[in-house]
Amino acid sequence: MTPLYIAIICVGALLLCALFIYLSNNLIGVSRYALKADKVNADVRIVQLSDLHGKSFGKGNKGLLKKVKKQSPDIIAVTGDIIHKYRDKDICVATAVVKELCKIAPVYYVSGNHEMRSTRYRGLKAMLSEAGANVLDDRSVSVCGITLCGANCASIKSGKYFSLAQGDGFNVLLAHLPQYIQRYSLAGFNCVLCGHAHGGQWRIPFIGVGIYAPGQGLFPEYASGMRRFGDTVEIISRGLGNSQCPIRLFNRPEIVVLDIKSKT
Repeated sequence: MTPLYIAIICVGALLLCALFIYLSNNLIGVSRYALKADKVNADVRIVQLSDLHGKSFGKGNKGLLKKVKKQSPDIIAVTGDIIHKYRDKDICVATAVVKELCKIAPVYYVSGNHEMRSTRYRGLKAMLSEAGANVLDDRSVSVCGITLCGANCASIKSGKYFSLAQGDGFNVLLAHLPQYIQRYSLAGFNCVLCGHAHGGQWRIPFIGVGIYAPGQGLFPEYASGMRRFGDTVEIISRGLGNSQCPIRLFNRPEIVVLDIKSKT
């Protein structure tokens, strides 16, 4: 084999690798879940977005917005880390996408650990509210026949949100950190929507096991998919953007679609 052919093969392999990495980090997937609930009088569809980290999918995040709109949600839940740092770029992306999402369905937001890393969170929270988001840090609302609750990321360990669950309703908690499922269950939440783990960032192909998640270490148990503890179902989004590790492998960005179905 001549040096020219070897060079062509190497360049081709590099281009294929680059294309694979690009698609792995920019081609949004949709994961669907359904729950039946005695306490719900009508079907409700929630689209969950998590861990955007200031990322844009096309100009003005049109790729993400188109994907969300196609799901026809009743509620859009944003479960933290909408920014990566308090950069002007990240804040502009966050507020702009929230403003457009609000044209699709009501948006409910809780903070992630990246929002909690600065004293500037109060200002960001005000900007997100001005853009149209309902900020649910340690409070709850009744919407579409369910009780939608939110845990401020800074208070997850303290359990400040424990009193939010209503015994006579179907309680859905938005909480950034997935590894505290036992606490969420003990507090009486029927369903919890989480993010944070990024699906393990790099996933082993075919078996879908994540490599690492902050707060859980190697091969995290709570990295993606549906988990159960007692009467509580937890759904963990793999998220959309990246944090300290800038590349996903075998782990496409994801939006979650949850259908809560009435048994009547």
